[in-house]
Amino acid sequence: MMDEIDRKLLTLLQEDASLSLAQLAERVGLSSTPCWKRVQKLEARGVLARRVALVAPEKVGVGLIVFVAIEAADHSPEWLDRFARTVAAMPEVMEVYRMAGEIDYMLRVAVADMAAFDIFYKSLIAAVPLRNVTSRFAMERIKHTTAYPLQRSAFRDRSQQGERAGDTEEEE
Repeated sequence: MMDEIDRKLLTLLQEDASLSLAQLAERVGLSSTPCWKRVQKLEARGVLARRVALVAPEKVGVGLIVFVAIEAADHSPEWLDRFARTVAAMPEVMEVYRMAGEIDYMLRVAVADMAAFDIFYKSLIAAVPLRNVTSRFAMERIKHTTAYPLQRSAFRDRSQQGERAGDTEEEE
């Protein structure tokens, strides 16, 4: 179980993964070695999946975000495998979700403009048989974050559980 220090580390790293180890340690109240060990544990357990740089889409020629709702023509494992491989290989596809309800899959697609989306769309429908495709075009991005809300219930409270006798910050 993670604790409040882990929660603070995750919050800081989601805000700015370029913080130095010394800065992280200072902000969570640890020395560098136990702080580094905690970050390594979070990475080893898959809590920290990776650290990346976030790019401003408008600065790299991505001017159109499209949400594509897909109804599958087939629900077999073979079709799903083909669909998953197809969309995974398309760099324009930023996210793919399997949905509950009237649509089967939702894609977030990033392209330069309408002409680029048309090329993407034709490529998608040629690669995999689909029943229905509905596209919705984002006019303005009002909020965007990659930081997940960290629920306190997922972290143990060190002050209420008490420290084991002899625990020091170096043993973290």
